[in-house]
This record gives sequence, structure tokens and C-alpha cells, in this order.
Amino acid sequence: MTEDEPVERKPGVCIPWQEKLKELPPITGDAQLAQKVWEDVDALGYVYIWQCLLSF
Repeated sequence: MTEDEPVERKPGVCIPWQEKLKELPPITGDAQLAQKVWEDVDALGYVYIWQCLLSF
């Protein structure tokens, strides 16, 4: 990805699950649970970034 390419992400998402899934080894357990946990953690990171931006 270059800087000129538009980024297609939903609001509240830093790294989409489909993008993160490419970095992970094959999931042998519950893939839906892994996705939910990733999306929850990613949303917290997004909120943290916005809180830092708005606080200063």
C-alpha cells in the first residue's frame, strides 16, 4: 500500500480482521471467537488513540 491509496476501513477500526488474518497462522480453534476478540481489542486501541488526540 502506498500513501496515495485510499484506505477502506469502517469507523472504529485500526486494523481490520481480514488484514490481520493474513499475518496469523491458520486458526485451529474457534475462528469466530478469535475474530470477536481481535475486533474488541482493536476497537479499544481506536478509542485510546482518539482519547489521546482529544485530550491534548
